Amino acid sequence: MRVLPQKRTAIVSELGGNEDFVAGEGATVVDPRRLHEAARIAEALVFASAGPVPEGYIADRLPGGVDVGHVMRQLKALYAGRGVNLVQVGDHWAFRTAPDLSFVVRGDETETRKLSRAALEVLSIIAYHQPVTRAEIEDIRGVQTSKGTLDVLLEAGWVRFRGRRRTPGRPVTFGTTKDFLDHFGLEELRDLPGLEELKGAGLLTGRIPSNFQIPLPLAEDEVAEDEDPITSLDLEELGLLTPGGKEDE
Repeated sequence: MRVLPQKRTAIVSELGGNEDFVAGEGATVVDPRRLHEAARIAEALVFASAGPVPEGYIADRLPGGVDVGHVMRQLKALYAGRGVNLVQVGDHWAFRTAPDLSFVVRGDETETRKLSRAALEVLSIIAYHQPVTRAEIEDIRGVQTSKGTLDVLLEAGWVRFRGRRRTPGRPVTFGTTKDFLDHFGLEELRDLPGLEELKGAGLLTGRIPSNFQIPLPLAEDEVAEDEDPITSLDLEELGLLTPGGKEDE
């Protein structure tokens, strides 16, 4: 079990001693000792977790009257210039190595399986066009998409079954996951690179149409007007759940 180092305790002490560190904007000022304890609890919960921690989970464990969002924003600001950053992934929080220091620890990490060009294309289409069906992916790519390509992305945990389109046959729609956001260092889908960023990275040619626009994907929990949320019955129909609702291993 990991133990918080003394430097992290010092950070929390700094946070707890900030007179501006209140329960939340427009809320009643909270006793600094409770704020100090709240910050320690929040920091410990995130540090001890192997993955991003839901903000609601943290809130349930903080002293009453403390605004969890304010606590996390203050902690994030305190870690901003350090070797480890506190980052937000949707409504989850995690500690991550500062981006400019990633080269230091890269050699110690387990090498991630490299995606094929087809898988990268499909992942990009899903990220920007979600919710999107397999037929729509193939229409954008101009070629058929093998089941294996989608299986690789599903097994990696970066893509999920998101819903069913309200069209004949009710095709499944795909979307990205919190693991996708976490892996690529995004807080939300709206942080995906825009047109100018893609041009600057050399991923778009200078001959694209003048009226070309980068699509803005729906948020993870948003449902399109022509889409129904995925249900256990849908997953069972797709062979992902055994009868009775248990996941098929």
